[in-house]
Amino acid sequence: MSKKLLLVLLLIVSVVGFVFAQDATEEPMMEMACPEGEATVTVAAGAVGIELELAQEAAQRYMEMCPNITVEVLETPDLATDRLGLYLQFLEAESPDVDVYQIDVIWPGILAEHMIDLTPYVSEEVLASHFPAIVQNNTVDGQLVGIPWFTDAGLLYYRSDLLEKYSLEVPTTWDELEAAAQAIQDGERAEGNEEFWGFVWQGNAYEGLTCDALEWQVSHGGGTIVSPEGEIQVNNPEFVAALERAAGWVGTISPEGVTGYGEEDARAVFQAGNAAFMRNWPYAYSLGNAEDSVIAGNIGVSPLPGTENGPNAATLGGWQLSVSRYSESPDAAASVALFLASAPEQKIRAIEASYNPTIMSLYEDPEVLEAVPFFGSLFDVFTSAVARPSTVTAERYNDVSVLYFTAVHSVLTGEQDAQTAVEDLEIDLLDLLGEGFTVPGE
Repeated sequence: MSKKLLLVLLLIVSVVGFVFAQDATEEPMMEMACPEGEATVTVAAGAVGIELELAQEAAQRYMEMCPNITVEVLETPDLATDRLGLYLQFLEAESPDVDVYQIDVIWPGILAEHMIDLTPYVSEEVLASHFPAIVQNNTVDGQLVGIPWFTDAGLLYYRSDLLEKYSLEVPTTWDELEAAAQAIQDGERAEGNEEFWGFVWQGNAYEGLTCDALEWQVSHGGGTIVSPEGEIQVNNPEFVAALERAAGWVGTISPEGVTGYGEEDARAVFQAGNAAFMRNWPYAYSLGNAEDSVIAGNIGVSPLPGTENGPNAATLGGWQLSVSRYSESPDAAASVALFLASAPEQKIRAIEASYNPTIMSLYEDPEVLEAVPFFGSLFDVFTSAVARPSTVTAERYNDVSVLYFTAVHSVLTGEQDAQTAVEDLEIDLLDLLGEGFTVPGE
């Protein structure tokens, strides 16, 4: 049977949505049932790394199967905070211009009122193939407001060739990281690379800094921002010590400009061969090993460091696909979203760009593990990552995060000392969150 004939047979089925089949050893396999009628679906997608390119390629695959649907991909800002601001402009205006939104793992509570319930479009079997915790995260008041697309957790990247060159082990504590970063930085600069730095990370005042700082806080035994029980846990000596440590990196093992870095800024320095260590998300692995990368083949990945007071901590990240309540073609939009988040598409993204699947069986897929070996070795990191307090603070989470990363940034830039910053932050969070939230000792 020709591919063309097979496609025609599949398109005969006029049921909206997707039908999945699964055997005992494979992830759900997709049979496409295209929406009836013609429609244009606009997807607001990320553009970090090769995200935009991957989304455009997936859109093309969808249109080849469903030529009656046109899929357009809209580029959005790299910084999550900027992206949320753009989304809110569309949604609060009830604009039909965007049908599908790529939303952060922390946004379901903020954006739920603007999104349709995807439950009628997804089979129980398909939903059960995703990490249950992410499905639960995306369910607000009993409605599935986002289908999981990819998950994330913060990781430590290192130059394996430089660790070998300087006879150093992969650091497991922040003290070890600082010592190794300084040693390699000194050595590389002595050999003539004055642009070399020991450690790069995300220090700009945006959501990425909340992720980095939460990892510092937890790994130093400083609790979390707001506990699931509503206790505000920012004013403690451990978090003060963590912030003082991070501020000490600026201008020593990290460039002064790191306080303006996002993910791509850090990756640019690391991938150019000008840093020994980097904190970033899994997507940076495939890009760093691309043919045009000067450090291809010399990249190692490990859990982020811890301390004697706290464990290794990785902030939970990840993105979902949601359908706007204001879409003029909700059935077509849901069809596109579920296709993009399907097992075959997640597998392509994992192999080509090291995006972590949300479908559990893909972590045992030989082709995925060959392309991204640490998906297997660091599986526990991804399944035990530290969540930001988006559930307990709900629609106020964005304001919580802004207060948090602004306070952290003020310490990194020397505008405030760490003790004053956390004391002020505690007061600001209490004022914002109000009744039902406490501080230790109350």
